[in-house]
Amino acid sequence: METYRRNTARHRVLSLRLKAQYLFIFAGGLLAVFVVFVILYMAGVDQWVCIAFGVAAASVLVWLTFRLNARYGEHGLMKLLAARRHPRYLLNRKSLRRLLKRKGGRV
Repeated sequence: METYRRNTARHRVLSLRLKAQYLFIFAGGLLAVFVVFVILYMAGVDQWVCIAFGVAAASVLVWLTFRLNARYGEHGLMKLLAARRHPRYLLNRKSLRRLLKRKGGRV
């Protein structure tokens, strides 16, 4: 039993603790930082400025990703985005008589 506890403890320490959509945000953000870094370097910006930008942007990206993960959880960000797509309330401007009316006949 002790061996099992040690193995699970090791796996918990080694895991990145990012799940679902946060991995895509993290990977896409790092790719975007790299592309901007390359564009700046090819444009002739000083090497140290490019490196400073890359380190700062990657650090902010890591911080933001882990903050979102801690704040919303595994599926919370998807739930938040889905809730924003739903209307707050529904309007029905039809009269009660028109709502109760059958398609082929009278009320």
